[in-house]
Amino acid sequence: MTRDEFNDFCKSLPHTTHVVQWGGADVWKIGGKVFAIGGWTKTDTLGITFKTSEIGYEVLKEQPGLRPAPYLASRGMKWIQHYDKPGLADDDLQGHIENSYNLVASGLTKKLQRELNIHQN
Repeated sequence: MTRDEFNDFCKSLPHTTHVVQWGGADVWKIGGKVFAIGGWTKTDTLGITFKTSEIGYEVLKEQPGLRPAPYLASRGMKWIQHYDKPGLADDDLQGHIENSYNLVASGLTKKLQRELNIHQN
């Protein structure tokens, strides 16, 4: 996934906001909370960092091209970074980014969820 494809996908999710921070990374948020970060690798592969469930974290952290997200995972948070090949196929990566978006959205206050018209089950 290229940087443009990453940004276009994140932009397509409802109520997202984008900032460039932390050394030029593209940071995507819902309700002011980060759900995806694009940037920060020393390879040709765009580093994409996303939140995951505890089970997802355990499964993904050992796959080639994926790792616990630097900084975030070291603080006990369940974030994965796609940083090198083979990593994930673009469709799978988009699914994980969307899952991260949903995880973060579900953690917003009920009031903010109502304001953003987010319907969580």
